[in-house]
Amino acid sequence: EDAVSATATASAGPDAADAAPRARYVLRLADASLVLAQRLGEWIGHAPALEEDLGLANTALDLMGQARLLLGYAGELEGQGRDEDALAFLREEHEFLNPTLVEQPNGDFAHTIVRLFLFDAWPHELYTGLTSSSDERLAAIAAKALKETRYHLSYSSGWVIRLGDGTEESHARMQGALDALWPYTSELVETDELDRKMIAAGVAPPMEPIAEAWSARIDAVLRDATLARPATATYRWYGKQGRHSEHLGYLLADMQHLPRTYPGATW
Repeated sequence: EDAVSATATASAGPDAADAAPRARYVLRLADASLVLAQRLGEWIGHAPALEEDLGLANTALDLMGQARLLLGYAGELEGQGRDEDALAFLREEHEFLNPTLVEQPNGDFAHTIVRLFLFDAWPHELYTGLTSSSDERLAAIAAKALKETRYHLSYSSGWVIRLGDGTEESHARMQGALDALWPYTSELVETDELDRKMIAAGVAPPMEPIAEAWSARIDAVLRDATLARPATATYRWYGKQGRHSEHLGYLLADMQHLPRTYPGATW
């Protein structure tokens, strides 16, 4: 992580006009990893098998590492003196910018795996594009995260195929999870004003090729899993802009309890 943090320090940083939207864009990436890491951590000691307990825990740790790098960079960009801990534990619900998908409850193992797969396919494509970002610091973080994301995608897609093309019971549970979670995927690949600003600045890659690659990857795995892709559905959430489902508040209450109860405490 130190090597990634040191990358591009000799380069000219963004000017004041660019720093604020860039910080918000980086926070989006950080919050996606942070919130999903928290959700996956809830499985520790409760997964259906020891191997999956470890698999989900390791994925959560990878995501937490990505979140730390991104939160640290976002704090530097915004210039308000907030470090990774302040950004993780002292922001309110509406200040979080994660996609709504990752805050959805774990449900059963089928729901967790489907949520993980639908998410994993997105940063896999996005981080691939971000490795060519004009922001060298962000490109270095993306390159590190991409290596981990390849494993995450292999893990989650493997389970989707195994359970989708498994027993009648496992297939039904996977299809039910896919139907329930699909409406939350739209915002992953939609382009909003912040995306357009970052694309124009060369910080973010164009979203159209990412959306196409994400969709193609989803279709290929669902085909092998004998699962039906649900129809596109309308939705009222847009977590990337701070409009969340009812679930994030409960998650943050749990995640932020100790730092807020004992402010400034250290080990």
